[in-house]
Amino acid sequence: MDFNLDETQQDLKKLAAEVLAREGDEDRLWQAGLMGVCVPEAAGGAGLGPVEMAVVLREVGARAAPVPALATLVSTLAVAQYGTPDQQHRVTRATVALREPGRALTDPPVTAARRASGGGDGGWELTGRKVSVSHPGAAMLVAADEGLFLVEDPSGGAQTGASGGGVRGMEVIPEFASTGEPAATLVLDRTPAERVGGPEAVDGTRRLFMAAVAAQAAGVLAGALELTTSYVRTRRQFGRALAEFQAVTMQIADVYIAGRALDVAVWSAAWRLGEGLPADQDLALAAYHVGEAVKALHTCQHLHGGLGLDVTYPLHRYFAQAKHLSHLLGGADAQLDLIGALV
Repeated sequence: MDFNLDETQQDLKKLAAEVLAREGDEDRLWQAGLMGVCVPEAAGGAGLGPVEMAVVLREVGARAAPVPALATLVSTLAVAQYGTPDQQHRVTRATVALREPGRALTDPPVTAARRASGGGDGGWELTGRKVSVSHPGAAMLVAADEGLFLVEDPSGGAQTGASGGGVRGMEVIPEFASTGEPAATLVLDRTPAERVGGPEAVDGTRRLFMAAVAAQAAGVLAGALELTTSYVRTRRQFGRALAEFQAVTMQIADVYIAGRALDVAVWSAAWRLGEGLPADQDLALAAYHVGEAVKALHTCQHLHGGLGLDVTYPLHRYFAQAKHLSHLLGGADAQLDLIGALV
C-alpha cells in the first residue's frame, strides 16, 4: 500500500491548489477541468477515480471554498461506475441525495415503483423524502430501496420552493447549512426517475460519498491548522509569541495529530476504493475522525482568542465547513456504532 501520489495526482493537486489560491470559484474550477476529473473520457472528462477525487476535495477543503465540488465529483464518479454510456454523457454535473430524516446513511427507505405506463423502457417513480441535499440542480442521484436513480429537471435546475422546477411530483424545500451553501430537502411523490443501478450502486455511491466528505474535512483541518500555526507564531502575549508557551504547543500538537489520523484513514479508504478492495472499515474510521476534526477546530478557535469568534475572520469558514461535513455523516457517535458493527 503506497500512499504517495503518482505524477498525475501530484499535477492534479498542484493545479487545484493554484486555481483555489486565486480565489477560485465554481466557474474557475470548471474552466480548469477540475469538476470533470471523474467524468469518463468518452464523455469529455478525465476518467479518474476515487484517489483523484480525494486529491481535489482535500485542496477544496484546505481553502474552505464554498463550491459544489463534493456533490459534483461524487455524482459523476457514481454515474461513471454504474451508469450507462448515455447517462455518462448526459450527467456531467449533478448532486447526490442519500440521507433520510432520522435514519442512517446506510438505510435508504425511499421507495421505487415501476410506472404503470412506463412503456418499454421500464420507467420508475420515487416516493419519500431526502434531506441535506447539497447544491440541488438539474440532475440528482437519489438512493432508493430498488437502487440508485437519476432525477432530471428539464427546466435546467431544481428551484427551491413549492415545486421542483420542471419535475413532476417533487418539492424542493430549502435548508439552512452552516456554510451558507445551497441545500434542500426533497419531497418525492411518484416522481419520475431513471434507474442507474441496483442496490450495489447505492452502496458504492455511499462509500464514495463518505470518502469525499472525509477528504474535504481533512483539507479543512489542514487549512485551519496552517492558519492557527501562523497566528500563534506572530501573536505576542506578555512579551512572547504564543508559540513559545508550552500549553499552546501541546494544543497545536493535538490538532496536528487529529489531522494526521484523518489523513491516514482518508488515503487508505480512497486507495482501497480505487483498487476495488473492501473499504467499509477504513471509511467508518475516516468518518469518525471527521467528527473529531470538529473538536480540533474548537481548539483552533480557542487559540485565536477573541479573534476566533469573529465571523468575518477566515477561521469561521473552516469551522462552519467542519461542522457541516460532520453533520453529513451523522457525527462521531454514529460512526462509533458503525465501527462496532463492522468489527
